Amino acid sequence: MSQSTPTMPSLGKQVLICAAMCAIAATILVIWPLPAEAWHGTFALSRLHQLLAGAALGLIYWGIAEAAYRFLPNGKGSQTVIDSYNELGLSGWRPLWISLAAGVGEEMLFRGALQPHLGIWVTSALFALAHLRGYRIRELNRTTAAQLAGLFGVSAALGALAHFGGLVTAIVVHVMVDVAGLLIVRRAAAKAISA
Repeated sequence: MSQSTPTMPSLGKQVLICAAMCAIAATILVIWPLPAEAWHGTFALSRLHQLLAGAALGLIYWGIAEAAYRFLPNGKGSQTVIDSYNELGLSGWRPLWISLAAGVGEEMLFRGALQPHLGIWVTSALFALAHLRGYRIRELNRTTAAQLAGLFGVSAALGALAHFGGLVTAIVVHVMVDVAGLLIVRRAAAKAISA
């Protein structure tokens, strides 16, 4: 059984954070309702088509992430993220459960409740700021600026997916991006231990 650290929450805390984000999203949506078409995206995809589109895009990302991990050098920023996320204890099915909690909670809050009212850019800035602790960003330097820009870019891409393809598409892609990332972190940590 792994211990939680002050930097990264345990799996139980991740699930509670997801539930809290969903509750906040639900509260926002009760106070500030959305039109029905906001849930289906500009392309008005059915839930099944959103699921399939999300899975296809998630698999494409996964392939790119695997290739990048194998063929590109990892810098200090990558190692910091690997160390930080490895503290979650990524054995067994934990990467999937953590990814589901983060993907559902964050997408419901940021893309489902906030983006339709605040827009992609403001929501993406809030998303990047919400990840400061997990990425151990304590001071702004070249590495942390690149990490924040990457988080902003990922959020903007997820925002575009939600806007055009629907919320389910963004949730599925987010979950698959996180699963791919956590499995790469698990592999990198195991590789560092065996080296």
